[in-house]
Amino acid sequence: MTEGTIWKVLIGFAFPLFLGNLFQQMYNAVDSLVVGNFCGDDALAAVSSSGSLCLLIIGFFQGTFTGASVMISRFFGAREEEKLEKAVHTTILFSLGIGLVLSLLGVWLTPTILRWMGTPETVLPNSILYFRIYCAGLLSLVLYNTMNGIFQALGDSRHPLCYLILASLANVGLDLLFVAVLDWGVAGAAAATIIGQSLSAILGFAHLMSGRFFIRVSLQKLRPDPALLKQIFRLGLPSGIQNSVISIANVLVQSNINTFGKAAMAGCGSYAKIEGFAFLPIISLSLAITTFISQNLGAGKRERVKTGARLGIVMMVGLAELVGLATFLFAPLLIGLFSPSPDVVVYGILQARVVSLAYCLLAFSHAAGAVLRGAGKTLIPMVIMLCVWCVFRIFYVTLMVRLIPSILVVFTAYPITWSISSLLFFLILRRGNWLDSSLARPVEKEAGGV
Repeated sequence: MTEGTIWKVLIGFAFPLFLGNLFQQMYNAVDSLVVGNFCGDDALAAVSSSGSLCLLIIGFFQGTFTGASVMISRFFGAREEEKLEKAVHTTILFSLGIGLVLSLLGVWLTPTILRWMGTPETVLPNSILYFRIYCAGLLSLVLYNTMNGIFQALGDSRHPLCYLILASLANVGLDLLFVAVLDWGVAGAAAATIIGQSLSAILGFAHLMSGRFFIRVSLQKLRPDPALLKQIFRLGLPSGIQNSVISIANVLVQSNINTFGKAAMAGCGSYAKIEGFAFLPIISLSLAITTFISQNLGAGKRERVKTGARLGIVMMVGLAELVGLATFLFAPLLIGLFSPSPDVVVYGILQARVVSLAYCLLAFSHAAGAVLRGAGKTLIPMVIMLCVWCVFRIFYVTLMVRLIPSILVVFTAYPITWSISSLLFFLILRRGNWLDSSLARPVEKEAGGV
């Protein structure tokens, strides 16, 4: 990513990521579609209420892996092959450990967390069953994301796409078999998800170990490098904490949604799946920007970094608003795919209409955060998003729901907090000192921001 026309490089890297994320998003969406149409609203509400917990666990790991991704991209851009090899093997070993820990904690704490969220008793048994099976296979999910992150950090977004397409097709087939044919309910949906993720992880690591890639992974080399591990934690832990605490905030928001009943749970859960698809192009461009910034800083190309940051932000904001407009217009059709219940559909449409036109604000915050993370400034996005998307959002929802007992209060929390975070990110990028990264090659300092 250190050569060529910038917008072509970003799109060329982001498009396979988009397709890969599209198929990955199919996992939970297919679970909800199949469960909602074959098992009813109670089962759909159970899968929906567990979704925020799944995102909490995944978010922590993906955020923490940001540190590893930045290091791998930087060493690759600087052509430091020995450090690159150590970083990759240290990252894999770290992933194995954290995957096992998260899996055990998830299985153990599932009932406690779901009760703490205020999950209705009619939904609770299925919620516990779905989430426990999901957590039991969490290691495969962590290893898939590790493999995917290594490929992306090295500039290859195509191989993970191929593996994910195969795994997603397997997941769709297994969902229909386990739920529609064998009548295993939410347990079948969870099992299909885990089997699909395991398949993609196995295929990815088989390629990394085959010697046909830039770097060859070997079991004999899986030993930690203390200095690199410390650097990975320093860069990645803020993002991991940020993602987890934001997910905890969303869990608390979900607990407020739960008080409005199972129709609200199912409707908002259905919208969450639609939003997941709608924002895939933005997330893909965000990952492309982080990798672009990291590799070009490693190569000492500061002017290219600044140009890419500006262009990437503009592309993300414009695309997000187009997607938001489409979501606003087609919300009735899209929400109706998940449930025939009028009450469920009404809640889903209401959330879509309140939130979707503000996607441009969310995109700006994600784009700015991607630029800062690529430059090694991972602490800044963490602080902003924790303060705004977590502390302020929880305070706003908790207070306002008591003053105005309407679910609209919950929905408006998102555009409000996106607006505040976007303003803060804009002010920080305007200062221009985000380029002063200790990880960049030592070149003459240039003035100017985004």
